[in-house]
Amino acid sequence: MLEGFMKESILGRAQDKGIVEIYVHNLRDYTNDKWKRVDDYPFGGFAGMVLQCEPIDNAISALKAERDYDEVIYVTPDGERFDQPMANSLSMYENIIILCGHYKGIDQRVRDHLITKEITIGDYVLTGGELAAAVITDAVVRLLPGSIGDDESALSDCFQDNLLAAPIYTRPADYKGWKVPDILLSGHEAKIKEWEIEESLRRTKELRPDLLDE
Repeated sequence: MLEGFMKESILGRAQDKGIVEIYVHNLRDYTNDKWKRVDDYPFGGFAGMVLQCEPIDNAISALKAERDYDEVIYVTPDGERFDQPMANSLSMYENIIILCGHYKGIDQRVRDHLITKEITIGDYVLTGGELAAAVITDAVVRLLPGSIGDDESALSDCFQDNLLAAPIYTRPADYKGWKVPDILLSGHEAKIKEWEIEESLRRTKELRPDLLDE
């Protein structure tokens, strides 16, 4: 699920440029079970299946033997909400492990003893944590200098200042009578910047007033 995604677009180019290294590991490679099983039924008679301690511990231990890691992240619906400030913080780290849960999740002892940070991308449940890991990876890698063509572009994205971005337009200036705001065609940088800030605040108040409360 992840290998193809990690080779595409910005993530692929960032790896080709040597800006970032991304490795996908299969927990089945770290189990001692002859059938390569990594899950089992939960104690207590609860429904579903749970990822076992041993393969996760083996995987994390093997990775830590190769290098130091700033965070060992577990993506889970009950984790801390992922947002742009968190992406900014993670982009400053050297090495990160992201553990993808599956089925009903992972043995709680892994969370208690091996995980340093738990993250959710939203208040909903996915079949596995792979998609959440892909979202986090994309959001973080695009912030690394050189990953996108214009580094300034990432700094003007939504949520960087806890605000939504202002509207953007491109050619033609008049399409079917739908016109670009005159200020954007004026060439007056100071007034354009003022318009951008005003529009950013207006859209945030209208669409996401909760961001202003934060």
